[in-house]
Amino acid sequence: MRTQRNFLVSLMLLILAGIGVSACHGPNTAQEYPQSPEDIRDAKRGKLTGEEGIIVVGHGHHKADKGGSGVGVNSFLWRASLDTISFMPLAQVDPHGGVIITDWYENPDSRGERFKLTVLILGTELRADGVRVSVFRQKQAGGGWQDASADAKVGRDLEDKILTRARELKVASRTDD
Repeated sequence: MRTQRNFLVSLMLLILAGIGVSACHGPNTAQEYPQSPEDIRDAKRGKLTGEEGIIVVGHGHHKADKGGSGVGVNSFLWRASLDTISFMPLAQVDPHGGVIITDWYENPDSRGERFKLTVLILGTELRADGVRVSVFRQKQAGGGWQDASADAKVGRDLEDKILTRARELKVASRTDD
């Protein structure tokens, strides 16, 4: 438990450092503002959905960013992760580092208990050990939320669902060619 907590604290510090570094590039100059429809489309490419509200860590809107794939991890695992946890609100995503953090989700059928997920994609290959899901659980008590232990099986089940979905996406991509 202590190792997992230390890992999560380290992960959160890394994410906060990334946010701080990306915020330090200074204000945009007049030359950096989008001028054409292509520039406007490229400027929106830094967001997961092209809209405000979801923080994408570590991605600037510089001319040098054009031409890359945009995702530094296995694209099948990335897409499968987003598909699998799509019922939960996203808090932060980092496609370059392979990190997805959800906001708290309370199942309408199970009031008084909520969950939060951290999904880590660990590489560029589609492998069984290529994704790790951490599940956090809280229960409502005394007018507030108290941390509670989450069953490790839930994280493993989500990892299995992500891997199954990633394999489906890979097979589908081969038939589309």
